[in-house]
Formats: sequence, C-alpha cells, structure tokens
Amino acid sequence: MSIRPFRDIKRRKTREINVGKVKVGGVNPITVQSMTNTLTTDIKATIDQINQISTEGADIVRVSCPDELSSKALKEIIKNVDVPIVADVHFHYKRAIEAAENGASCLRINPGNIGSKNRIKEIVKAAIDNNCSIRVGVNAGSLEKDILDKYREPCPEALVESALRNIKILEDEDFQNLKISVKSSDVFLTVQAYRQLSKSTDYPLHLGITEAGGFIPGSVKSSIGLGTLLLEGIGDTIRISLSDDPVEEVKIGNEILKSLNLRERGVKIISCPSCARQGFEVIETVKILEKKLSHIKTPVTLSVIGCVVNGPGEAALTDVGITGGKKGNNMLYLSGVQSKKVLTSEMIEKVVSEVEKKASELENSK
Repeated sequence: MSIRPFRDIKRRKTREINVGKVKVGGVNPITVQSMTNTLTTDIKATIDQINQISTEGADIVRVSCPDELSSKALKEIIKNVDVPIVADVHFHYKRAIEAAENGASCLRINPGNIGSKNRIKEIVKAAIDNNCSIRVGVNAGSLEKDILDKYREPCPEALVESALRNIKILEDEDFQNLKISVKSSDVFLTVQAYRQLSKSTDYPLHLGITEAGGFIPGSVKSSIGLGTLLLEGIGDTIRISLSDDPVEEVKIGNEILKSLNLRERGVKIISCPSCARQGFEVIETVKILEKKLSHIKTPVTLSVIGCVVNGPGEAALTDVGITGGKKGNNMLYLSGVQSKKVLTSEMIEKVVSEVEKKASELENSK
C-alpha cells in the first residue's frame, strides 16, 4: 500500500540525454546528484566518499578537476565506483579533454569561459569521442562581464542570456548532448531564472540553489526553491548545495522528491510532532527508526503517531503503522488494518521487523 497522491505533477517535456548509464530528461525519473569535497588527487578518499554518496541514493556524482593531476586521477577513481562521474572544470580546456579521456560521463563547464573557438571544438570532439555529455553551468556569482555590465547586477534575464549564449556556442559545433543550470544563492532569482529558461529551451534542466548555506538554512532554501519549480514540472536532475557532508545533500534531495511523490526510495515515515497525548516518546522513537531502517531501499510507508486522534487514519494509508495507546499498549497496523497490541518496550523491534518483512514482500513481487 502507498499513499495516493492528491494530484500528479505534469512534468515539462525535455530532451533525453545520457550521463553514463543514467538517462536524464524525457520521461525518466528525476535524478539526485552531489559533489565530493575531498582532494581529487587523494584517490582513496575520493573513491570512499563517492561510494558513500552513491549508497545513500545519489544517481550521479560530481568531482572537481582543477589541475592535471586531478583530471588524470579520474581514471583510477572511475574504475572503483559504480555511479557516473561529472568532471567539474573551470577555464582550463585541457582539464575537460583529460577528464573526458579518463572516463568522465559528463563535463560541467561554461563554454564562454573556456576561451577560443578552437578550444571549444577540441572539448566537443573529446566529448563526442568519449560519449560524454556536457552541463552548461551558469552561476549568478560568475556571469560574463558584458552581461553584468548590461544588466548592472545578476537577475533572471542575465542568467538566462548567459545560458542561451553558452548553449549556442555548443550548438554551433553541432553538439546537443547537454543539460543546463542557472543557479543563484537567492531563491527568488533562481526560481524566476529557471521559469524563463524552461520557456526558451527543451534541454534537460539541472536544479539547485547554489551556496545555500549550512544544513538547516540550506535545506529550507533548497526545499522552497526546488520544490516550487518541481511542482511546476520544471527540473530533470537536482543537487542540494549544503555546507555539510555530501551524504546529507543526497538525503535532503531524496526527501524533497519523495515528498512530492516524484521518487520512491526507502522508508517514508509519517510521524507526529508529539504532544501531551503521546503514548510513547515519538521524537526519540522516530530517530531510532530512521537509523535502523536506513538500509532499506525498497519504498515502504510507515506511520508513527503518538495517540489515537490521528493515528488510525494515518495508519490506514501506510504499509506499517504504530499508534500510541494507554499504559504502553500500542496498536500495530499492517496494510492499514489493526493487527495487534505491542508493548512500548517491544515496539521498535517489532516495527523494524514488520517493515523489513514488507520491504522483502514488495521486492519479491516485482
């Protein structure tokens, strides 16, 4: 059983591109990305972090290539990970070529910052020869001087003009295997820029609020900005940019998509904020259950409600539910139906067991 969405989001129609084995755009699921913060030349640390990010649910991981040693390290890194790698390149066209030749599935560049037309041609040739896509990444903090002079400050029109200019540079080289981003740290600017861009091109869009801040403010800003766009059907792949562990970025990204019924992965917990009516410690119980159920990747819904006011109603809509009762006698629900009373001392173990059982059933029924 799963909660039936109130309404389905009608996604904007975009082209489909390949980022390694992952398809982006078209009718494909919206993907979640993050970026390593290790030194790329520290190959072991970078491999370990990529695998941690991937295990948490990232579909694509970006890696910085600021110098030759970093771009060449990609060859060994890519051998030891199972997720497509995007090479993050700024200014140095040779780094982009090296990254493509060493196995990157995508290049994140601004063609306008690369230099001469011949350099762009060389990058495009390397991308084509190595089946590598390109992300045109426009940021409010690094707009071209003439565009800033024209608009006086970063604004939606400036970001979109920069994006379209950079797209044309690639299209002039007969290259269309690309996606685009127009990011800012300002939620309103970002939302307006993506809205305008979505009307001007059908390339896949990579969403993000760049430099969003620490875990709490960054998560809130990203949820508002990306949530607004996703509800309007805009966006094909997302990254939550936090001053925090990249694994946390992936968690927030997946939760945003799950909350909009755009992605089903792992246990979706519906829980109350707790109050004086609670029959057990809801907050601590949810924290424990989140940890104990984090290994489950199959979509399962779980309601954890402290009393009988909203508990039965929520439990009727979830695969597994627990509702607080008097004197530690809590009610367990399975597939929306009352099953049996469970003592608080046994509750977590029983809930974990039932969720694991349900996940196994759903996995075997595929």
